[in-house]
Order: sequence, then structure tokens, then C-alpha cells
Amino acid sequence: MTENKDVIPSNLEGDFPSQGNRFSRWVGRVGMRLMGGWKINGSMPDTRQAIIPIAPHTSNWDFPVGVFVMLAMGLKLNYLGKASLFRFPIKSLMLKLGGIPIDRSAANGVVGKMVEEFKTKHELVLVITPEGTRKKVKQWKSGFLHIAKQANVPVVPVAMDFARKAIDIGPAMMINGEIERELERVKGFFAHAQGKRA
Repeated sequence: MTENKDVIPSNLEGDFPSQGNRFSRWVGRVGMRLMGGWKINGSMPDTRQAIIPIAPHTSNWDFPVGVFVMLAMGLKLNYLGKASLFRFPIKSLMLKLGGIPIDRSAANGVVGKMVEEFKTKHELVLVITPEGTRKKVKQWKSGFLHIAKQANVPVVPVAMDFARKAIDIGPAMMINGEIERELERVKGFFAHAQGKRA
């Protein structure tokens, strides 16, 4: 991966959903520096709808790094979270940061719900962690690919490499083939990335 020298390059193209202001972007940049000097490589595509799988997911530190990157880039993102987490006193903050509470025990229902969300919303970018847990796993959950295929939205892989303190944004991928094969194609982008915990 080729790294940019600037901490925050110009990362948004065209109609990619954005939010925030100069102050929130400054907060994001400061946060990235305080977290160890993170850099961003690549750019988000020109699309109003997408699914962004982020990996590897090995630590609770992944979340604050991700929030600072989101603020620094001015991204308007949504993410799925366990419904039990959306409680006082952090419920309003999690919703403001784009959280969508879900019942993980109803996996098929989640896929159908999110496909419908993509069909009814003009602007929606969904961030997911395909490993589904902070523990090391061999098999990723494929629900995000079913959503992408049924809703006909691109998958934009984003690797969080703690070894290099780098966020690597991959190319947009349309999911048209057999899900297992497509999962291996998406996973291939993350081969170089090292989580905080091996």
C-alpha cells in the first residue's frame, strides 16, 4: 500500500454522504494524532449508498479510532449495534453517531430490514464488522454480502492496520457472483492488515 504523507488527504468524491464542519474535522484529526498518528490511504467512491466492511476487528480501541476517522473525513455513516447497547446514558450519542439498534438473534430479519432501508433511503452508508466478534475467527459472517447483492449497492472494504497506524480504503466492489466466492474476494483486500491484537 502506498501511504500519503498528509494525515488527512482529500478523501471524498462526488456525492458520498458527508456531515460535520471544520471544528468536527479538527477534532477528528487531533484524535487520530492522539491515538498514535493514524493516516488515511485511498478515497471514498462517488456513491450515496454503500456497505463498508471494516477489519480486522480485535479490540475495543477500533471504535474510537473509527469515530475519529469518520469525524476527520466528514463522513456520514451508519452502523449496526446490539440493541442492548442503546441504553442511557449513551443511547443518544450512539444514535447521533449513526447507530442502528438490531436484534442479532434474528439474522435473516436483519438482512431483509437493511435491504428495505437501502431501497427506501436515498442516502445510506452502512459500516459493519464481518468478523462479528473481537475474537480471532476463520469464518466471516456473510450477511453484508447478501444485503449488498439484494440491494445492488457497492461494498467498499476498509482495513484498519494497527501495525502501520493506517486506514486503507479499497476499491468499490459490486457483489454479483456466488456469495462464498465473493466473500473470499472481499477478504483478500484485508490480508495485509494487522489488528491491535493478533
